[in-house]
Amino acid sequence: MSEIIDGKAVSAKVRANVAQAVKTLPAQPCLAVVLVGNDPASQVYVRSKIKFTKECGMTSVEHRLPETTSQSDIEKTVRALNQDPNVDGILVQLPLPEGLDSDAVIAQIDPAKDVDGLTEISAGRLSLGKDGLRPCTPTGCVILAKSVLGDLSGKHCVILGRSILVGKPAAMLFLEQNCTVTIAHSRTKNLEAMCREADILVPAVGRPEMVKADWIKPGACVIDVGINRVAHLTKSGKTRLVGDVDYVAAAKVAGAITPVPGGVGPMTIACLLRNTVLAACARRGWDKPDI
Repeated sequence: MSEIIDGKAVSAKVRANVAQAVKTLPAQPCLAVVLVGNDPASQVYVRSKIKFTKECGMTSVEHRLPETTSQSDIEKTVRALNQDPNVDGILVQLPLPEGLDSDAVIAQIDPAKDVDGLTEISAGRLSLGKDGLRPCTPTGCVILAKSVLGDLSGKHCVILGRSILVGKPAAMLFLEQNCTVTIAHSRTKNLEAMCREADILVPAVGRPEMVKADWIKPGACVIDVGINRVAHLTKSGKTRLVGDVDYVAAAKVAGAITPVPGGVGPMTIACLLRNTVLAACARRGWDKPDI
């Protein structure tokens, strides 16, 4: 059986490093969270982010806006946070309610406070290999892979999915680790064979249990980004979370694998907190901690 990559344990270590770094800073970094509407999942995510922000010794500012908030008012809120000298990081919880343009809202965020790493400036700095705030979920994937493999140099990493949120930035981040990177997607020929070449396989397509055991190279490291809610095969109608990988079967082939839930998900929040500290140090001229 595979080694189970415990995202909860690894993320706890990242948060502990963040908390230790915060103690050395002249002041507490501040994360501002903007939540629009009443989406239950988004509310859970925001509560978790605020909770862990405070546990790490940082401050949190929360802006809850009704679902009827206009595009211009959301953008105005973001611009006000840009101008607030006490705010180091800005997180706009996605998805926004239907009818709102999330890209336009993200474009308003000051890149120096872009702790989600989603602005065009952040993406550009990543692609150019310059210092900047990196997207949280892809960063978490790299940290998880390193937690079991150590040095990633020379590994063949196959990213399954080409989204701007995960697939493309993940490819850049694994390249920074000196991996040989292939981005596979729905138009890739012989997709299963391509996946079988991976030393590190990172599925991020949002299709429940798409990746089967025979897609995986024996001993490979599998970092499953997918989070899909599916119905149980029972009359109860209950649902459960599964990844993009057929976990039960894949765990018999892979050398190491992340579970869903409990794998990549916890790392996203931990990396958000890490980015908030890095943003605060860069903005305020503090020495950058090794976190």
